[in-house]
Amino acid sequence: MYSKFVMHIVRVLLAVATLLGLHSQIAQTKDWWENGNYYQIYPRSFRDSDGDGIGDLNGVTEKLPYLKSIGITAIWLSPIFKSPMVDFGYDISDFYSIQPEYGTLEDFNALIAGAKQIGLRVLLDFVPNHTSDQSEWFQKSINREPGYEDFYVWSDGKVDADGNHKPPSNWLSAFRYSAWEWNEQRQQYYLHQFSKQQPDLNYRNPLVVAKMKEVMRYWLDMGVSGFRVDAVPFMFEVKPYEDGTYPDEPVIDDVSICPDPDDECHLKHIYSQDQPESIEMVYQWRELLEEYTKENGGETRIMLTEAYTSFDNLMLYYGDGVRNGSMCPFNFYFMRNVKNDSSAQEIVDIIERWLNNMPEGVFANWVLGNHDTPRFTTRLGEQRADVFTILLQTLPGNAVTYNGEEIAMTDGKVTWNQTVDPQGCASSPDTYEHYSRDPSRTPFQWDATKNAGFSCADTTWLPVADNYRQNNALAQLRAPKSHLKIFTKLLRLRKTRSLQDGALQIKAIGNDIIIYSREVAGDDLYVIVLNIGDTKQNLNINEYFGMGKKAEVIISSMQSTYRDGVIIDPSNFVAEPYVGVVLVKV
Repeated sequence: MYSKFVMHIVRVLLAVATLLGLHSQIAQTKDWWENGNYYQIYPRSFRDSDGDGIGDLNGVTEKLPYLKSIGITAIWLSPIFKSPMVDFGYDISDFYSIQPEYGTLEDFNALIAGAKQIGLRVLLDFVPNHTSDQSEWFQKSINREPGYEDFYVWSDGKVDADGNHKPPSNWLSAFRYSAWEWNEQRQQYYLHQFSKQQPDLNYRNPLVVAKMKEVMRYWLDMGVSGFRVDAVPFMFEVKPYEDGTYPDEPVIDDVSICPDPDDECHLKHIYSQDQPESIEMVYQWRELLEEYTKENGGETRIMLTEAYTSFDNLMLYYGDGVRNGSMCPFNFYFMRNVKNDSSAQEIVDIIERWLNNMPEGVFANWVLGNHDTPRFTTRLGEQRADVFTILLQTLPGNAVTYNGEEIAMTDGKVTWNQTVDPQGCASSPDTYEHYSRDPSRTPFQWDATKNAGFSCADTTWLPVADNYRQNNALAQLRAPKSHLKIFTKLLRLRKTRSLQDGALQIKAIGNDIIIYSREVAGDDLYVIVLNIGDTKQNLNINEYFGMGKKAEVIISSMQSTYRDGVIIDPSNFVAEPYVGVVLVKV
């Protein structure tokens, strides 16, 4: 049963959408996933329906109308499979079962049915690189059961002069220290590129490849519309030497960047990551999705891929000109390269590089944040929240929204004693804030009641951010103007022809101004002006784009003095500090 609060959101936001007064015709020719907005839900932090302090599937189902009302195309759920929760779901012990904290298979079916009823698609987080050490597969591999002997990456390692076992290479885990762990029972080392409780599967074994394809088909049969694929570059390693050892990876050229020899950033991962076979596996998964689409009614099933890798590799993830790959190889360049002191030209360069190099016939994508990085409002400043939201939502292609970005949530404060992220726990009280991902995972701020409306529990799995009474979805819904209302308007605007199909013409003016246009011939001309700096600047927009004598303000940042709907003179435009404005030619 949907809450009164959620239904109120639906009614009000849908009313707002109908009153936007957008000029363009809505584009109708796209496949469902093209030029969409993909909303990442971290289930543990989204909504707790049963009062145990942990978000769950029924909580997600409760909030589906909210997500539909703000214009989301599809949701993707961080892992919900059975897990010991060492890495909060990324250590999967059973790919075919739901983690009990999150609910049951019946709850999942109800979520799928609820989403289908209102026209939302559901994507699952697919974690192919590793399993939990509690997986039945791993236990069978330890015991060398037939078919599972080399289901994981095993090695005898090395033996020193004193007869002591040593790892087969110097490879380091993403969570620090050696990526090899000795298993006393099997008398071998196994590879784990994340925590030691996450042994890496051996994709050079065809049975592993077949088994993971079975997992994908199972969940497609359950009604999901595709997958976000986790940590793709880690799936393959170079083949071992004849003695079962592996080549050591070289130390980075400038060790001052990462002086800690136990931190993975200390090495160049030329043997343990980014092997060409990983990209080949993405192509095989795309073939599976295309086959499934043809076999089951023709609605496209999609794949989003996570890969922190080189630019050239990311372009290959799309395809190689013969075979198709990921529909959406995540573009993390905003997330990883844009800083507080980044110039307008640096941001424009990031945009143009992607658009000018991606293969023909594919879609760009833009990402500001996720569950592994500080929230973009914390990184780039709350005063610029709307500027970057406007940027993300008005560029060509697909946009990805991490839950809470639509209300400009900031990182919560998590003390050392409250830290649960294994990446943070592997550090120390003095350094944990540098490593922990917990602050970006604090509970969603729904309203100003206890625990921000996330849970009625006395204690939540992570503390709620202190600012929830001022910054929450309900308050923003009630406000005359808010981040949430701006976000909703932008997603409505994304569906117009010029924002769907219009070419991008973009320029940087000085250090702080980004100005660009989107237009389809015969339709509306939109011009977006973003001031990322703290100083107002006077512009004659007609020097860059011919808007004529009149333009209407369609959307503007919270602190802008330009009211939405006002008619202005483009030749005498004031770009206010930390303000983004969307204009349409009148």
